[in-house]
Amino acid sequence: MTKLEQLIKELCPNGVESVPLEELCTIITKQTGFDYSATIKPSLLQEKQEETYSFIQNKDFSGNSINLDTDFYIPIKIAKKFPKITLDTPSILISLSGKVGNLGYYNLDQIAFIGGAVGICKLKPGINGKYIMYFLESSVGQKYLLGSVKAGSHLNITVEAIRKAPIPVPSIEVQAEIVKILDNFTELTAELTAELTARKKQYEYYRDLLLDFGAHGGETSECEWRTIRLGDIGKISMCKRIMKSETSPDGDIPFYKIGTFGGEPNAYISKETFEKYKSLYSFPKKGDILISAAGTIGRTVVYDGEPAYYQDSNIVWIDNDETMVLNRYLYYVYQLSPWQISTGGTIARLYNDNIANAKINIPSIKEQERIVSILDRFDKLCNDISEGLPAEIEARRKQYEYYRDKLLSFEEVKV
Repeated sequence: MTKLEQLIKELCPNGVESVPLEELCTIITKQTGFDYSATIKPSLLQEKQEETYSFIQNKDFSGNSINLDTDFYIPIKIAKKFPKITLDTPSILISLSGKVGNLGYYNLDQIAFIGGAVGICKLKPGINGKYIMYFLESSVGQKYLLGSVKAGSHLNITVEAIRKAPIPVPSIEVQAEIVKILDNFTELTAELTAELTARKKQYEYYRDLLLDFGAHGGETSECEWRTIRLGDIGKISMCKRIMKSETSPDGDIPFYKIGTFGGEPNAYISKETFEKYKSLYSFPKKGDILISAAGTIGRTVVYDGEPAYYQDSNIVWIDNDETMVLNRYLYYVYQLSPWQISTGGTIARLYNDNIANAKINIPSIKEQERIVSILDRFDKLCNDISEGLPAEIEARRKQYEYYRDKLLSFEEVKV
């Protein structure tokens, strides 16, 4: 028996009885019949000059974190007409659609108002809200919530299903001890996340400073900077068009479309098609910087040389031979979005001319190497999932999930 299992046994030697969540709450409900025209955008708050509450939607909460700088606000005089969905007591928030089952614990001094697609569970006095949130976040709690999801045009969970959610209720002392242990994990993760945010800001500051032509005074005795067009360093290129009939849900070579670029592929092409098109048409070299020309415009991926194929026109690159500009230097310059995006059509996109006519500032290759070496260190610290802060945060998250699930897996009460 592990120390953790021994702790659980000591805390609850006779098992734990479960009760429906509704027995721990004064009310479990959601917003209905509300006129969204009553909301106010942040930019109009000063103009309206009304006292308001934050308008909480399902994207505004996650665990102990609640965002009060919301997309909309609600006048207090209107909120008072909807006391059931006004957050004025400790409450559990549950996303009813979208990211179904996402949890939040609301225990702030500031009153707020609940938006649509959010279940609000107002807790009875003396109930440990954090304990309930941690349980519903656990694998057992999520199994119930996601098992209650109703399929339709959108996945959703009903308020009635939430009311019936079985919550194991050990003694208040046991709940407090579990919360104390799990809080230590979440606080450490929050500290690491805050540090990562600070490092990213530091990285962006030095990136912008190092790539700023004006900050270097243009030409110096040590290094001469000059401005060039991206079209001067190479041809804007793209892969040969792949027809839908040439793809399959699984296969040999991943085919990245605009929706999966930079993520996981959901389409594949045959090895024969890949080899044929790669040899006959444009194809990136290892190290070339691929650019998203639609969707999330300007997103970049460094081609790693592994077999993969990319959607024509939506994913492009400059066929750069690096005699003038290093690809890695381009990777950081692209983060500054040096191009103008065309917005005249039905959707915004980045055309080849937008890229070719974009102007960037470059120093000598030696200076580029120096700048890249500095930014690479920041990039690794901020973004490398195998090292640096992201790796540390991911390790702590997995550790937290392990202990949370162990601590909240109770035996049923013995009779």
